[in-house]
Amino acid sequence: MLPSTCSKVSLRQRPIKNDRLSLYLDYYPAIRNPRTMKMSRREYLGFYIFANPRNKYQREYNDSILMRAEIIRCRRQEAVINNEFGFLDREQPKADFLLYFEEKAKKHYDKWLIVYRHFERFVKGKCSFGDVTIELCNKFREYLLTAKQLRHPKLTITRNSAAGYWSTFRALLKEAYKERLLKENLNDFIEDIEYEEVKKNFLTADEVKLLAATPCEKPILKAASLFSILTGLRISDILKLRWEDIRPDADGEMAMFIRIQKTQKESIHPLSPEMLALCGERDKGIVFKGFNRSMTQEPLKKWLKAAGITKRITFHRFRDTFATLQLAAGTDIYTVSKMLDHANVTTTQIYARLVDSTKRDTVGRIKLT
Repeated sequence: MLPSTCSKVSLRQRPIKNDRLSLYLDYYPAIRNPRTMKMSRREYLGFYIFANPRNKYQREYNDSILMRAEIIRCRRQEAVINNEFGFLDREQPKADFLLYFEEKAKKHYDKWLIVYRHFERFVKGKCSFGDVTIELCNKFREYLLTAKQLRHPKLTITRNSAAGYWSTFRALLKEAYKERLLKENLNDFIEDIEYEEVKKNFLTADEVKLLAATPCEKPILKAASLFSILTGLRISDILKLRWEDIRPDADGEMAMFIRIQKTQKESIHPLSPEMLALCGERDKGIVFKGFNRSMTQEPLKKWLKAAGITKRITFHRFRDTFATLQLAAGTDIYTVSKMLDHANVTTTQIYARLVDSTKRDTVGRIKLT
């Protein structure tokens, strides 16, 4: 006997034209769709039988359809008992997956928008949830491996960029499945794109001191670059760093209170006097006023050349320099992972939350002089 709080599912018939009966399930009491929050009493199965079968074949047909309907009724009764109501959402497969992707991308960092644009191009601007199958996902994986760059149409995206984009797309599939917008976890049936081993250039401690001692035609570029070397901060976070973000922490020591643009996670970074000096005199608004991405091209190359550094160093390599020099100075990998705001990366292997006092111990280990 079913509990009094559980709806009973009954198979019903309703007369329709052409001497037929439409089969539907009757839920009593009515059940609520957990996504739309609407109450539902009837579920039409799309099955029809003859109201007055005239021969053996029509009777056999009725028996076959009624048997199928009874199987569905039993499954629904079991789902109701288990509080699983995904079957109510008949319109979900028709919903706009591309719109869902776009909304998710806007809530994340820049790479999500890039992957969205690639996927939009791949599906030619149209894709419903019902279209998202294992086959579609595998075809998108193949697309990424040969796709052209969005900004430079003549260039193919690198293997590692494709791996990163594919990882982001799989994260989207995971979210959609968790929200019960996809009926199955497609990630169980699709493979990763493996990253290629890439040798990254970074500056040695002596090269950092050499660069710090070399004049730069763009003083703000020099300040922002050295700040990145000392803090490990990404260029996106340096560009939006404001003076309001720099204030005393719980111990009364100066720190940066920032929301990392890439991950949208809040983070606290202790600051040494040397780091603060690079920020200049306290003001309002943006800390590194006048600094922009264009400076990380020719002006940066010119400054590096003047310092006698011939390695191919981009602005992001200053972040790698921070990590490398911290590890060389004896900072454990867990602390470096925390200082870089890594959640789960192969370069640091393990992500661990550390207390601010542990991070404070790393301040000042890298010196410019």
